Amino acid sequence: MARTVMRYVDHTIRHVPDGGITAQLFCMAVGCGEDSGPQGVPDDAQDWALRHTGRTGHGLFRREYTDHARVNRADQDPGPQSDGE
Repeated sequence: MARTVMRYVDHTIRHVPDGGITAQLFCMAVGCGEDSGPQGVPDDAQDWALRHTGRTGHGLFRREYTDHARVNRADQDPGPQSDGE
C-alpha cells in the first residue's frame, strides 16, 4: 500500500508594484447606476466621483481597488521591494 506524505510550507503574499492599482467607483444612489469605469490612476476615479456629486447631488459611492499580488514560499521570499523575477 502506498503512503502519501504531505508537507506544509509557509508562504507569503505581497503586492507587486509594477502591476499597478486599478480603482473604480460606483454611484450608490437609487436608480443611478453610473460608475467611473476602471481607472489606472486611483485619483482619476475619485475625481470622477467629485464631479458626479457636483452634477447630480449623489454622495454615496462604492469603491473597488484591485492590484496584483505574488505568492512565494516564505523561505524564498525576495522581500517587499522586488516582484520576484
